[in-house]
Parts: sequence; C-alpha cells; structure tokens
Amino acid sequence: MTEARYPQCRIVPVRILGPDTAERLLNAVAGISGIRRLMINGPSLPATVPYGPARGKPNPNTNRTTITVGDTEVKLRVQVGMVTAEVTDASVIAHIKTTCDGIFTTFPYQLQEGQFMKTQPTLTDYAKYGPHADEAFIGLTDPRRKEPPVIIQGLH
Repeated sequence: MTEARYPQCRIVPVRILGPDTAERLLNAVAGISGIRRLMINGPSLPATVPYGPARGKPNPNTNRTTITVGDTEVKLRVQVGMVTAEVTDASVIAHIKTTCDGIFTTFPYQLQEGQFMKTQPTLTDYAKYGPHADEAFIGLTDPRRKEPPVIIQGLH
C-alpha cells in the first residue's frame, strides 16, 4: 500500500445535508487556500426510479437541485453525506475544522484524518482516462457514470 503524498480528511455530519447547507459548506471549504481536491459522497438522487414497481417513472425529489460552488454550477446527483478533501499541508486541516465549527452549529459532525482517496491510478482510471490521466481524477472514477467529474473554478 502506498502512502498518500498529501494529507486527507473527511467531514462527516451526523445527518444528510440539505442543498442549502451543502452549498454553504462547500463554498466555505472550497474557498480555503490549500485544498487540492474535494469529493462529496452520499445516497444517490436518480432522476427516475431505478428499481421496484415504479421502475422508470420520474423520481421527484426537492434535493436534486443545482447549487453554486465558487463560480461553477453543480447539479447535485447525491445527497451530501460526507465531504472528503485532499490538502497540500496538514495545517490546512485545522482551517477546515475551524470553518466546519462555524457551519455546524445546530448538529454535530466529525472530522476524520486518514487516506480516503486513492493515490495511484486504478484499472478503472486507466480504462476510462488512459495512461496519461489527469492526476486530479485519480481514484475518483465511477465506471458507470457517463458525465465527467465536476471541476470547480474561481476559488480562493
């Protein structure tokens, strides 16, 4: 197993975030100098019901909206359950904690440090992006997803 070149941390709130809180958190965290990559995880918000008797019918969900992070419009495809960040230096994690303390005032969260994103290209990365894949995409590949990852512009 390889060691991560950059420190990583994960913000885990005790509940799923609504679009407004997710937008506030992502803007606050993404605006911190020293963030290399951010990844959000959570339950999927499919446009159509994927299984069961209502399969293929529209899946109305008010959480499937578009939020603005920096200067980029991001269409939420998942409910934000956790945010993973890769940072340039371990001191940035302290800034992330301070920022999260200001946002999570009505319910608690955990800030975990460790390795949560892959640091070496996987077979899926190679198959989807080729041998000269952008380092920012390594370990973030979903083989079933047709759209490319969202790149946030206009931060700091």
